[in-house]
Amino acid sequence: MDKKTNRKPFPAHIIVFLAPAVIIYTVFMIYPLIDSLRLSFFSLTDQGKEVFVGFNNFIKLFGDDQYSVRFWGALKNNLVFFVINMLVQNPIGLLLASLISEEGFGRKFYRTVLFMPTVLSVVIIGFIWNLILNPLWGVTSGLMKMVGMGAFFKPWLGLEATALTTVSLISVWQFIGIPMILFYAALIGIPEELVEAARVDGANGWRIFWKIKFPLILPTVGVVSILTFVGNFNAFDLIYTMKGALAGPNFSTDIMGTLFYRTFFGQQLQLGNPTMGATVATMMFIIILTGVLFYTIVWQRRVQSYEM
Repeated sequence: MDKKTNRKPFPAHIIVFLAPAVIIYTVFMIYPLIDSLRLSFFSLTDQGKEVFVGFNNFIKLFGDDQYSVRFWGALKNNLVFFVINMLVQNPIGLLLASLISEEGFGRKFYRTVLFMPTVLSVVIIGFIWNLILNPLWGVTSGLMKMVGMGAFFKPWLGLEATALTTVSLISVWQFIGIPMILFYAALIGIPEELVEAARVDGANGWRIFWKIKFPLILPTVGVVSILTFVGNFNAFDLIYTMKGALAGPNFSTDIMGTLFYRTFFGQQLQLGNPTMGATVATMMFIIILTGVLFYTIVWQRRVQSYEM
């Protein structure tokens, strides 16, 4: 009998259930993305008509002094923003996940408290930290004086050298709950028999973690890393809330998201340039796509080879 005759027809009711989600996603995600990519190859005349210019917008973005200085500065700041989150947020999240995954009193309480900043509004986060770090009426200066460290206090959000690092650490504080929960879910999914067998063989807690637990959660490490990469190169709201669209002082906290906002919508008396804004958005898409492809091709193959 021909195998084709045994194939069941695709259930029509599944299409009915999927159609609303697919339509909404296409209208609000796929279409804007494709239209933004298309718009990056056009320029607008004074009459508002679109004129195809090829790669001229990208050449202008990379080489024109009007855009290139801000673009390369925003890209560098975004890399710093990502590296700080990657090297501070994820290791601390893994440490916290390891602690709350162990049996002990109050671990549900600590898990809730540590995750709580993640669900708070970014406007609230920015406003509160602006108050805390304010050199005039903030509490940070007083607290540091109480412990004898008052000489080390500085207006970190107002200095070009420290503003980006300060905002990055605030971002770490707010979103550390996400990697913590993901690592926690991976750790509690490890069979207890493996851990008990290692303890019987005389392995201590440190060796159990690095030789047994960590290799088993490598897929989760990859997922957390790519989520951190995508999230940080899509970042906008925290810096906009704390430092405004100009990402002060003197653009020292400017990243790709704020650069796109200023370029597309304009700032103060400057008119926005939608085609150049679309070009910045296209570069953001290319950067994020590169990171996702690296994860898909390189990291997953490495994990699979490690498991084999």
